[in-house]
Amino acid sequence: MSKSPAVRLGRGFVYLILAVGAILTLVPLVWLVASTTKSNDDMFHYTFFAPHFTAVNFTSLFTKMPFVNYIMNSLFVASTTVLVQLFFSSLAGFALAKYEFKGKRVIIVIMLSTMLIPGQVLMAPLYELINHLGMMDSWSGLIVPGAVSVFGIFLFRQSIMQVPNELLQAGRIDGCSEFRIYWDIVMPVSRPMIGAFCLISFMGSWNSFLWPQIILHNRTLYTLPVALNQLRDLYSNQYGTLMAGTLLSILPVVILFLLLQKEFVAGLTAGAVKG
Repeated sequence: MSKSPAVRLGRGFVYLILAVGAILTLVPLVWLVASTTKSNDDMFHYTFFAPHFTAVNFTSLFTKMPFVNYIMNSLFVASTTVLVQLFFSSLAGFALAKYEFKGKRVIIVIMLSTMLIPGQVLMAPLYELINHLGMMDSWSGLIVPGAVSVFGIFLFRQSIMQVPNELLQAGRIDGCSEFRIYWDIVMPVSRPMIGAFCLISFMGSWNSFLWPQIILHNRTLYTLPVALNQLRDLYSNQYGTLMAGTLLSILPVVILFLLLQKEFVAGLTAGAVKG
């Protein structure tokens, strides 16, 4: 059955709005790509691409700084943070979803309350604590403070609440320990949420700048955001090199999103269903 002209017109209008929104969203990315092909002299003379393309920004990026080392540092910190947060968040989410114990509601309220506190407020006492523990200027000083994610705990709690209790009881009847039930039954069922949380956690750690900037003093330990910030100087700024580094820094996140996009959408959808 053919659609009426009003329906086709309405659908065309929606597509037009979506196309305009997509174009506006892509403008900053196009500007970023264009900036990597311009010299510092052309940076502010042309809005997008200059008549003459140059690769000097990428050459300068790899010759003037150990860029590959900074990428590996960020990959190590982000990957380790994701694994640690995934383990503790899913384990705590499993306990809050499937066990009844005294003080459970109080714990949930306290955890929710901590999400209302801005992270910047906690940086001063956290800095003092890390300093007393001897974790300054180290990987542990970056990873340990973010080992537990309250946001991740509630994501997994909402997801695991949908796992049937009969499935867990069947595992107990078969002689499974509580940890094995969590590992072999709950975690495979929660795969969509795992993908969504891994992407969110990786992006948060990968883009983290303020905390690594505070506790890292050894240049060999710099993560990518901190290293790129060193391209900004009091008297001169290497804008082209900075744009080239920024472009390369978003590639791992884009690749991870393409690999986990189905799990990301499915995980957020599953978490939105009331358990």
